Amino acid sequence: MHAPVVRTATRIRTSAALLTGLVLTALVLAVLPAGSATAADGDVTWTVRTAANSYGDDRSSFSYAVNPGGQLKDAMVVANHGKSPLALTVYAADGFTTDTGQLDLLTRDKKSVGVGAWVHAARASVTVLPGKSAQLPFTASIPDNAPPGDYVGGILTSLKQPDDAEGINVDRRLGIRVKLRVGGTLKPQLAVENLHLDHTTPANPFTRGDATVTYTIHNTGNAILSARQAVSVTGPFGWFRTDAARIAAPPQLLPGETWNVEVPVRDVPSAVRLTATVTLTPVLTDESGSTSTLKPTHATTRAWAVPWPLLLVVVALIALVAAAFRRTRRTRARRRAREDARVREAVDQALRDQHTPTA
Repeated sequence: MHAPVVRTATRIRTSAALLTGLVLTALVLAVLPAGSATAADGDVTWTVRTAANSYGDDRSSFSYAVNPGGQLKDAMVVANHGKSPLALTVYAADGFTTDTGQLDLLTRDKKSVGVGAWVHAARASVTVLPGKSAQLPFTASIPDNAPPGDYVGGILTSLKQPDDAEGINVDRRLGIRVKLRVGGTLKPQLAVENLHLDHTTPANPFTRGDATVTYTIHNTGNAILSARQAVSVTGPFGWFRTDAARIAAPPQLLPGETWNVEVPVRDVPSAVRLTATVTLTPVLTDESGSTSTLKPTHATTRAWAVPWPLLLVVVALIALVAAAFRRTRRTRARRRAREDARVREAVDQALRDQHTPTA
């Protein structure tokens, strides 16, 4: 008999009024409606929110600035809107950016090294009666040697239930985002890596082709960053510059994370040697939610874009001109030879007439 498959669905609360920013991680895909986490039978419903205290009354998430070695205390409120007592597991986990650009949290069996390791709930589990709510205190203890910068994770409530219809176990997780900015020198920095340029030469030698620029954005600093992006392709000496259309901003990348980008650039001439230039302008969001742009970073790469169809046409034209020139030269040579022969014949005849005795 096979062990049951565990299905995991995670929601991170990012709005005081609504549960938004839904992200799903699944061994077997689970798609849940927006709003509160709800079991398949509709009898289990619960919500989470930040507690009202000295940090604020209606916060969208947990966010703190703390120095290495520091400690803080806060609380999350869990409300049971179902008809039965609700037994939930409570724990913290590190966050990461998914391939779709959403924030997700590590499952409990994965090791956390930041928020998930530093944040500890006062209770590992809680039972909430129907129509009631419970406050779950937690602490965050920052190691003395914690590197400065941004850390993101979440504090979660988890409910595992069997899904008899599908023969699997479902792990529904509902949590609130936790961001820690550890004191020290903030070094926001992005790098462009794996930059590559491809160009498609059209069959029609008198039209332009398309280029594709691919690269990886790497957050090499210690702050959460997004970016403004610009891509251009030029020919030799900067001629024939073509700019890509507006490029969507990448998600906010956590320190150390990467994001792959593919940018089409239309109507690029086959100018033999092309240069692609990528410009990233990092965008930093402060604690108040306002953004600021930092010094741009640039990266370039080159690729051959030989206009083979046009070259073939040019070669064919040169061959035709050369053939015509050779024919012309042969024709002129034959005419000159015939003319020279006539002259020689005339001279010879004149000499013969000169030496012929008269009667």
